[in-house]
Amino acid sequence: MKTRLLGLAFALMAVCALATTAAACTGIRIKANDGSIVYARTMEFGGDMQSNILVVPRAKQFTGTTADAKSGLHWTTKYGVVGTNGFNMPVIVDGVNEKGLGAGSFYFPGYAKYQTINTTNSNKAICPWEVPLYLLSTCANVAEAVAAAHDIYVGEVPQADIGMLPAYHYILHDAAGNCAVLEYVNGELTVHNDPLGVITNSPTFDWHLTNLGNYVNLTVNNVPPVDLSGTNFVGFGQGTGMLGLPGDFTPPSRFVRAVAFTQASFPVETAQEGVWQAFHLLNQFDIPRGSTRGTQNGKDVTDYTQWTTAADLANHCYYFHTFDNRTVRKVDLNKVNFDAKDITTISMGGKEIVEDLSNQANY
Repeated sequence: MKTRLLGLAFALMAVCALATTAAACTGIRIKANDGSIVYARTMEFGGDMQSNILVVPRAKQFTGTTADAKSGLHWTTKYGVVGTNGFNMPVIVDGVNEKGLGAGSFYFPGYAKYQTINTTNSNKAICPWEVPLYLLSTCANVAEAVAAAHDIYVGEVPQADIGMLPAYHYILHDAAGNCAVLEYVNGELTVHNDPLGVITNSPTFDWHLTNLGNYVNLTVNNVPPVDLSGTNFVGFGQGTGMLGLPGDFTPPSRFVRAVAFTQASFPVETAQEGVWQAFHLLNQFDIPRGSTRGTQNGKDVTDYTQWTTAADLANHCYYFHTFDNRTVRKVDLNKVNFDAKDITTISMGGKEIVEDLSNQANY
């Protein structure tokens, strides 16, 4: 028994060590009454990700990265892509293409186990951080992207900027409202249909769906008064139907909250209203510096919300704001030049803009 307990303790320590470096991202979907789809997400990380917006043109050639530095999959982009990168790399962490397909990477520590690359499949191999770029640049919808994912191999390649093998799972959305989650577990690709359009981090997606059964009691309606032995008990204020909704920043709790808020929010009429609603909902998942802390290499690490994005998949617009500048900015894919010769970078930098209205008091 003692040996078993020690084994369990070491296993838990290993998971906790992974969790200290884990990003706490949250993704949601909004369906407007006009049929348009908005995919939105937050990006949390413990250090500056050095993200900017990339415009990836059509007919751009890429080669997949493999652990032995030999050539992996060669592909040419079929569709133009707009999205965010990380560490100034020419890859897409999150983005949308000109056909209305959206894709994003979400951290998946303790569970991601990629595929084995060998001489027979290396010509179809890419690395974990190249998955969204490959799918967005070659596929028009979720069905095509899922089929393409089955035709490639994702190998275990350490990422130099974070000093470790990045553990990701991925979400796909398209303009028709289809949504799927791709997870590499035990060396195999698993595809989950995502009817709720929500994603966070570990554990696996099917576990999160099962966990929702613990919260079927939640309701948007206030709980009516209860009479107990002639004494009337009334709930305090608004929101009594949501009592028990988890409020911490762990992935299971954020998943439950994301489902609760997206299902409870009033329907919107248009994609533009959906974009604003998405930003409001994701305010509930904004993590200030210092609220979540861990240790890595003997130093304190604190995840914080570095940027939040919303992709209008119907009208092909990509919106964002950042930790330093909450002003919402956008890139309209209909206006960018996808016939350019190379990737274009648009800065996400800048400080908060404050509008001074004092002069309006001088009347």
